[in-house]
Order: sequence, then structure tokens, then C-alpha cells
Amino acid sequence: MPDLLIDVADGVATLTMNRPEARNAFSPEMRSGLDAAFHRFENDEEVRCVVLRGAGEHFMAGGDVKSFAGILADEDVDIRDLLLHRIHTLHSIMFAMRRLPKPIVASVRGAAAGAGVSLAACCDLIIASEDAFFTLAYTRIGTSPDGGSTYALPRALGVKKTMEMALLGDRLDAEAMARFGLVNFVVPTDDLDAETTKLAQRLASGPTRAHGQAKQLIYGSLENQMERQLQMEAEAFADCATTEDFREGVTAFVEKRPAVFQGK
Repeated sequence: MPDLLIDVADGVATLTMNRPEARNAFSPEMRSGLDAAFHRFENDEEVRCVVLRGAGEHFMAGGDVKSFAGILADEDVDIRDLLLHRIHTLHSIMFAMRRLPKPIVASVRGAAAGAGVSLAACCDLIIASEDAFFTLAYTRIGTSPDGGSTYALPRALGVKKTMEMALLGDRLDAEAMARFGLVNFVVPTDDLDAETTKLAQRLASGPTRAHGQAKQLIYGSLENQMERQLQMEAEAFADCATTEDFREGVTAFVEKRPAVFQGK
């Protein structure tokens, strides 16, 4: 079986990280697959929402620590150069996720550890099972975080809580992460798949272009001054107003009926 499973149905693309025996830790095949998928979905009109999940009992355990042991055992390997290059391969995935003009939902059960936290945080919404937990855990192997967690988490959780996660490496359960602001929805473990499908289908049936504009506006606001942000809002609204979905939304409002959006 491939390390990344891809299924597209009813406007939803489901990406399943498929190394359950290793808690879905990154492999080269998984990295390249995620990179290619997110880039392809950017211009795929059939995809209006993406779900990222892990096979088996866990979301994703980050880097494959067992592979690090093999690298350390090889005296001919420049470990700094090798790992620097390996980490850089994550960056195009993160950029593609942030740029994707469609919502991305992380469906988290079990462990989201290390870069698994980064991947979940890079998604636009997180739905988690009651048994899910989040841990940066990098200090347990004597290194610092990567994968964008030190960018995303201070913005979602604040500096102090991020410091706690980075320096102590403790587990924080889904309910705690919901209180702190990273997780959007916590559901019973047995209901995670059904609730994820319900959320994804709701997003996929929405005004896709408006979702993409809202996503870019919200992320852009973290870096923009007020004047620039207001201009971006105006341009995005005007752009959305040229779509068939805007015409349908206004017509449905006047006719007092639910809108039926086509993502166009």
C-alpha cells in the first residue's frame, strides 16, 4: 500500500497518511505525495475541501526517529546537511497548504506529535476525537521544533502556552487544545469519521471562492497593516461578487430559500 492514500468524492479530497505501524511518521513517499496532492488540488475544480487524516489509531507522529538512528550510525553522512535538506522538503507542503484556495480540515485521533502538530496547525480547521493528544516532543530527542510549529502555535495559542509545549514536551489533550484555541471541535472518538464527513461536506457545498478569499484574508491579516488589510478585503469582496455563487446567494436570500452553491 502507498504511504499516502488519496480519495476524491462529492467535492471532498481525503488524504490519508498511511503508515499506521509507525504512527504515520513521515516517509519520503509521504512527503512527495502530500506536496504533489496539495499542488494539484489548487486548480482542481472537483475538489472544494480537503481532509487530512491518519490511518489507524493515530494522526501523525512527525519525523521517523528510527531513521535518525540509522543516520547517526553512518559516519560518512553529514547529518546537519542531510536533515536541513529533509526539513526543507516540508516547507513546500506548508506553503501549498496555506496557499490552497479551499478549506483544509485536519481530522485528528490519537497522537499528533512533532511535525504532526505542525501539519494539523497548518490546516484551516481541526476536528479531534476525545482521545486525541498533541505534543511537540522535540526536547525528548534533544532538538528544537520544525515544520512551522513555532510560527503557527504562537499565533493560535499565544507565546506562553507555545513555550510550555516546546520546552516541556508534555501531552495536551484535545479538550485542552480546544480551550487554548488550536482545536475547533472535539467529538466522541467513535463519531470522528462521521463528524469529519459532515463538516467536510458542509464546506464542500459552500461558496468555494469565497472560502478561499476568506482564508487568504485571515492569514494575511497577521502580517498586514490595517490600510493594506482593508484594501485586500475590498478587492476580495468585489472579486467574489463576480461569481455565480454570489448571484445564487443573493437570489436565494431574496427568495428566502437555502442557497445552492456550485463553487463557481
